[in-house]
Amino acid sequence: MSPRYLREIAHARSGDKGSNVNIGVIAKDPADYQELVKSLTPERVKSFFSEVCHNEVLRYELPNLNAVNFLLKGALGSGGSASLRSDAQGKAFGEALLHLDLNEAAD
Repeated sequence: MSPRYLREIAHARSGDKGSNVNIGVIAKDPADYQELVKSLTPERVKSFFSEVCHNEVLRYELPNLNAVNFLLKGALGSGGSASLRSDAQGKAFGEALLHLDLNEAAD
């Protein structure tokens, strides 16, 4: 089966909230919202970012916006202004998540 990437059905935005990363994922078409809810579980997002996300991942569903929002706790280490990570403010996390293959089995 050929890959089907999240970017084909969604947009994403991300940034920091202290030491946490916040990622909003918005369906391009309202008909794809349920696929976001089904495919983007907190466990799957944590697995996707397993190298930098070692703590809890929370998901908030926003059906009126056809979106889901994730909070990756502690993914920036000491916080955006103190982190030595190359993406200290978490701006690239949303773009990275758009490379998730929806056809790939979740861990």
